[in-house]
Amino acid sequence: MIENLDLFLQRYNEIADLIIQPKVISDHKKYSGLLKEYKDLELKISKLKGYQILLNDFDEAKSIIRNEVDSELIEMAQSELDRLERMKPELEQELKMLLIPKDPEDKKNVMIEIRAGTGGDEASLFAGDLYRMYTRYCQSRNWSTTLMDAHEGTSGGFKEVIFEVSGSDVYGDLKFESGVHRVQRVPKTETQGRVHTSAATVMVLAEAEGLDVEIDMNDLRIDYFCSSGPGGQSVNTTYSAVRLTHEPTGIVAQCQDQKSQHKNKEKALKVLRSRLYEYELEKRKNQESKKRSSLVVTGDRSEKIRTYNYPQSRVTDHRIGLTLYELTNILSGDLNKLIEKLKLHQNKEYFLKDEIFS
Repeated sequence: MIENLDLFLQRYNEIADLIIQPKVISDHKKYSGLLKEYKDLELKISKLKGYQILLNDFDEAKSIIRNEVDSELIEMAQSELDRLERMKPELEQELKMLLIPKDPEDKKNVMIEIRAGTGGDEASLFAGDLYRMYTRYCQSRNWSTTLMDAHEGTSGGFKEVIFEVSGSDVYGDLKFESGVHRVQRVPKTETQGRVHTSAATVMVLAEAEGLDVEIDMNDLRIDYFCSSGPGGQSVNTTYSAVRLTHEPTGIVAQCQDQKSQHKNKEKALKVLRSRLYEYELEKRKNQESKKRSSLVVTGDRSEKIRTYNYPQSRVTDHRIGLTLYELTNILSGDLNKLIEKLKLHQNKEYFLKDEIFS
């Protein structure tokens, strides 16, 4: 513990010197990265110092109980020891989360793509449920969401919906949501009360900044077409919708959400940039497969990751074998418990030795 604190303090002081140097300030990417690391270290140091004070108080209270003869002082020390024992597990849990080695991608904003899978209209309705679940979770985290593109299902919900999420540490929490989500429930059209199984695919892409992905406009094929769906008089009359095809990779992005062709093109470029970034990131991850081996980390989309069972009010995350009987709360956006468990599972090897807190 003391070693961790000393190392963090050393790095913290190094960065404090670096971020006031003109050469570093003029390098936007380097300066931004150092500033983020500086703030992270500041929080870790504060918590570690608090934990160190707690341990010192803990030892002092024990010493008083062991050596003091005054019954009143012993009673006060015992009361303080009880209070510290209640605080200790909570602070240790906070430190566990803070000491997890950070993925540099975790601080990025994201693009979330939800697509209806097997199950017809019921799959589209489920895709709509997932969209509401994520937007409500984002609201609870004070993150902002922006709809990029949407194709509604014939009976409601979405065949496909793409939206952007902006805020603090967005990708670090939402990256675990990539994969096939399955729902088991009785559809409204089912007359005999039989439970049907449907699915939707969720893809969470770390948003690429301009510095991350350079797009050569000569590599793009740009198609303009009429928007479809709700939108007023301009729908099916003006070529405002935009489809971009990145010819070297075949990756496609389109947007028809705005009435302005220019705005749709801007949004489509943002989606395309994120998809290209994900494409390059996956290539890099495959080359460094030893670094990221678990399904939780890789977000393998070919596997079913979670089941939402309505008859039993049950949600099961198959990657970590976690079952919660809190379906209504989870679909209302309360994903905190699931995400925390996934984070801890991802880093379980880091916590194999409990002596880190001894």
